[in-house]
Amino acid sequence: ARAGQGMVNQDDSFIREVNDELRSDQMRLVWRRFGRILIGLAVLIVLGTIGKVSYEYWRDSEASAAGDDFLAALTLAREGKKEEALAALTNLEKDGFGSYPVLARMRSASLLAETDVQGAVNAFTAISKDTSVPQALRDAARLRAAYLLVDTGTYDQVSAEAEQLATPQSALRHSAREVLGLSAFKHEDFARAKEWFDAILADSESPRNVANRAQMLLDLIAASGKLSS
Repeated sequence: ARAGQGMVNQDDSFIREVNDELRSDQMRLVWRRFGRILIGLAVLIVLGTIGKVSYEYWRDSEASAAGDDFLAALTLAREGKKEEALAALTNLEKDGFGSYPVLARMRSASLLAETDVQGAVNAFTAISKDTSVPQALRDAARLRAAYLLVDTGTYDQVSAEAEQLATPQSALRHSAREVLGLSAFKHEDFARAKEWFDAILADSESPRNVANRAQMLLDLIAASGKLSS
């Protein structure tokens, strides 16, 4: 709970800082300065989902030597030994027991995103299309690909990954709406961005941080005066 409160406070401080920039009416500069931070804050929710589902999936699997290998690979990643971590994860993808191959694929894709965004997108997309992978992890992988594409791809590419998760029945709809709104905003399609951010605010189950960011961006759009009538 304390860590969650820290994330909330960090998010609130970030929003206040962006609102200060609003007063100077520098819309593109706001995105250049805060765009990556905003994507980073938003993706924490997706990473949390991946972590929760991954833990449950791992917990319910039969204990084996692969479990020790997976934890060792995570330790290598935390220590910054990326090459060694990727090698260990690749071995688990090929020879791991039970749930460990798909967990290794997810972690490998996350590590790859640090240096090869398109490669990471391809890896997450491949996971999302693999019917042998649990649906929750497939959806989380699809959303991770969408967030990576916000900064490098077109709106249509983001939409191809995320729009099917933005339905009222989807547990990941809040993040899906946000990533779609972020992509539209980045490409200066403010009418479409407003639709997605409005959908977040209209959903009573939207997490506070997501709703706060949606409101901040709606304020930014309104302040810019660039929204088509």
